[in-house]
Amino acid sequence: MTEAIYPSLRDRVVFLTGGASGIGAAEVAAFAAQGARVAFVDIADDAAAEVVAKARAAGHPEPFFQHCDLTDIAALRASVARAGERLGPITVLVNNAANDQRHRWEDVTPEYWDERLAVNLRHQFFAIQAVAPMMKAAGGGSIVNFGSVSWHVGQGGMPAYTTAKAAVEGLTRGMARDLGPDNIRVNCVVPGWIMTERQIRLWLTPEGEANLIRSQCLKRKLVPEDVARMVLWLAADDSRMCTSQLFVVDAGRI
Repeated sequence: MTEAIYPSLRDRVVFLTGGASGIGAAEVAAFAAQGARVAFVDIADDAAAEVVAKARAAGHPEPFFQHCDLTDIAALRASVARAGERLGPITVLVNNAANDQRHRWEDVTPEYWDERLAVNLRHQFFAIQAVAPMMKAAGGGSIVNFGSVSWHVGQGGMPAYTTAKAAVEGLTRGMARDLGPDNIRVNCVVPGWIMTERQIRLWLTPEGEANLIRSQCLKRKLVPEDVARMVLWLAADDSRMCTSQLFVVDAGRI
């Protein structure tokens, strides 16, 4: 498949969370291939090193990786600051990181609830708070939050996760209104069931795959690159008048 080239992304500074695997790794590779200067954070050091090495081997600008536990907001703020100092003002933020751990509602404790929201929701706001001053000073920017199709389809078995992902859409709409006067766009990507290595290993069964394909208008499995292509467009100037919107990449499931 021919990949689109976005001239506005060359040399643009991108900060991305959860870039060591899955959708995040595809996004890091896609931005690097556009000539962007990419900083990303994750807790998986070995996987992150592979992402960096692949970009280097392809002759693309080498991504700047930092180890960061996103539940530690002080560490997240420090990582954003270091990325800005090293690469320049951040004008693209991709709030990609999440963890869709399954859990029974009967077993959820207040502590587990708070931890799931910290992993899937809280860091998205504080990353926005950290990068917005740089974007304002630069004359604008693009923020891409990550929701999930799971709550749209009424999926059970992980209420803290689906609550967090529903809240991301509210965060997106509110922050788009607040930051719009500074020419900062805020949108939300809503992926369907993306065939990452983790999803295939943990949850994909022949029955589940058959049910998924039946529910989609397009009868093909989604892969991380399908989401990365949407994120590139939202980061580029081509989408300059798009903000406060949901962009669903699910092959027509919802």
